[in-house]
Amino acid sequence: MNTVFALWKRGLKAFVRNKTGLVLSLIFPFFFVYVFGAIFKNDFIEDPISYMLSGVIITTVFESALNLASSTVDDMVSGFMKEVLVSPAKRIAVAMGQLLSAATVSTLQGVLILAVGLLTGIKFTSWTTPLYILISMIFIGIAFSGAGLFMATKVRNGQTFQIVKTAVTMPLTFLSGAYIPLSMLPNTLRFVAYMNPMTYATAFFRMIVLEKTNLSIAELKNEGLVVDINGFIVTPLMTFAIILTIGLVFLLLSTNSFVKTDFSRLNRSATDANELWG
Repeated sequence: MNTVFALWKRGLKAFVRNKTGLVLSLIFPFFFVYVFGAIFKNDFIEDPISYMLSGVIITTVFESALNLASSTVDDMVSGFMKEVLVSPAKRIAVAMGQLLSAATVSTLQGVLILAVGLLTGIKFTSWTTPLYILISMIFIGIAFSGAGLFMATKVRNGQTFQIVKTAVTMPLTFLSGAYIPLSMLPNTLRFVAYMNPMTYATAFFRMIVLEKTNLSIAELKNEGLVVDINGFIVTPLMTFAIILTIGLVFLLLSTNSFVKTDFSRLNRSATDANELWG
């Protein structure tokens, strides 16, 4: 537990100290909120600002969970990870510390964006809604931090990881319904969106933020808050099960990959030489 707490605390400190990144992470998401909110202002969306804010928050949690894995890559290349593993710390504890750190920071970023959203006019009718939002962000943050750690153990290079992360996050976020409703996508892209795990995370999270959990399946379908796969409705319970399954799969894959990675063969000079002589 000491190892888990130490790594969790280290990640949290790095997040707080990066004030420039913190400020930009609060400003940039609202660009999407107001640009896309203005586009859909006269469309079928009842509350476009809240609709877009929910999408921006969950994509921020998703991207932050993946992005923080880049610090794991840096730790691998710099030799820090090898030094940690020389200590009596168990690898599984180190992996859990990295996962919890990523999930906590991604959740904090989501909470900060939500707080700014509350100041701009977003309101909730029930005091339980913010609690459910927080629980959802933690749950989704943990699920996708596993995906980030798995990518980090496979790529193991800072520059390559950033390229891979961008190649993964861009299509997953724009084909999740976070910014553009799935009903507005072409049929081919809509089919791809159905296989996107972020699609289900977005639908589930948006339903909570918009306080639509008490609506019937038919009403949720009319408001675009459930995934409709050619007439087959993915209910909120099924959506939760899908996210849970994806999270468990990536947690198992990431911890197993982390435990088996040979960090003794990773060092900055070797990585640079491989990149140079390619």
